[in-house]
Amino acid sequence: MRFRLKEILLVVLLCSARDVHAQVTVIAHQDVPVESISKDLLLDFYTRDKLSWPSSKMEVVVSDLRLKSPVKDSFYDYLGKSSSRMRSIWLKRKLAGEGDPPVFFQTEEEMLEHVTNTPGAIGFVHPSKVTTNVKVLIEIDHGDG
Repeated sequence: MRFRLKEILLVVLLCSARDVHAQVTVIAHQDVPVESISKDLLLDFYTRDKLSWPSSKMEVVVSDLRLKSPVKDSFYDYLGKSSSRMRSIWLKRKLAGEGDPPVFFQTEEEMLEHVTNTPGAIGFVHPSKVTTNVKVLIEIDHGDG
């Protein structure tokens, strides 16, 4: 009986851990020269290894949420980096003069407005926040690798 209770508790914990992660939609300004984005290119943009859009001189303007949220956690889980690791990478890049960190926003609505109005901008929001004013590059569901 005791063993069975542990099994049930483990299943409940695993199911609830999955619910912590949110779906995420990566969005960009309507004028960016791509229709979708790979995980590798997205990581290159967010680590600032690449500063312009492919086949273009258009600067990539990376956006991020200032505060921890399920959407932010899911986004960085997808990239395989923690937000603290990303901050470390951005600080090193900034100190080396190799690029600026992302533009930070308090809310997803602020990020959406920024991406809508800033050529070259890229960001991420929950799918329910997406409007027709931005280009959807990829939809990330928990478990996507």
